[in-house]
Amino acid sequence: MEDFERLRGRLFGIAYRMTGTATDAEEILQDAWLRWQDADRATVRNPDAYLAKVVTNLSIKQLTSARARRELYVGEWLPEPVLTGRSEFDALEPLEVVAQRDSVSFALLLLLEALTPAERAAYVLHEAFGYSHREVAELIGTTDANARQLLSRARKRVTTDSPRRQPVDRAGWREFVGRFLAAAQSGEIEQLERLLAEDVVSTADGGGKVIAARNPVVGRTLVARYLIGTLQKFGVGFVLRFAEANGEPVLVAESPDGLMAVCFVEAGPQGVSALRFVMNPEKLAFAAAQVSQIGRLSDLSW
Repeated sequence: MEDFERLRGRLFGIAYRMTGTATDAEEILQDAWLRWQDADRATVRNPDAYLAKVVTNLSIKQLTSARARRELYVGEWLPEPVLTGRSEFDALEPLEVVAQRDSVSFALLLLLEALTPAERAAYVLHEAFGYSHREVAELIGTTDANARQLLSRARKRVTTDSPRRQPVDRAGWREFVGRFLAAAQSGEIEQLERLLAEDVVSTADGGGKVIAARNPVVGRTLVARYLIGTLQKFGVGFVLRFAEANGEPVLVAESPDGLMAVCFVEAGPQGVSALRFVMNPEKLAFAAAQVSQIGRLSDLSW
């Protein structure tokens, strides 16, 4: 019990980065706990390595089956957000180094979806948690040479597909997003367009559970019209707050019934380049549970 609780944060971090869903990560930890209870402790020389291996392999198995289910998913699939920013409520602790927080960014989780389960495991274990090539090989049950190849392929794919990310100026982000929201709520399309990058993409994950665009909306004019139309149609009955999820600033929509959406806003020199709305209630369940833990979402605002 003591060893498992000591490692719970790290084990959750591995499972969440592997699957992209907090609910799956929790189920994996429950399964790992049962296996730990049944294990012959006298033969376990290193509980840390034993439990990391169990969680890694359960995550690989879960991710493999999840890929098949996602082929039938209604609309766009996005990872589940996890609220962060207050260490006492941060499910992704322990975050021993800054790289660990970077490794759970929403954009990176999306890039990791393009990797095979084995490549993803090698990348997560080495890049996020600092396991050596030999340790990665042992955890996923392969050779040292193959572990290096898996990591090399994963790094190449992630580096090729991901532009270099600059640290977010949170004060600047909040000021810019405030202007962006004001323009969207005013209904001034031209004013909103000036704040959007020409090739901006808006993606919504409703999972068929709520009304949401099933395909990405691309381009400055279309995204502006889409946002204004959505706010005019559904903009009554909820409030928007600034919060933090996955180590980055986000907008959260909250109604009297609870969380409605978590929106990740990527902004650069050319304006807003990407909007990602997580709206599927099942995808918001973990974050909603975090909010209920602390009483009110405003305690997570910044």
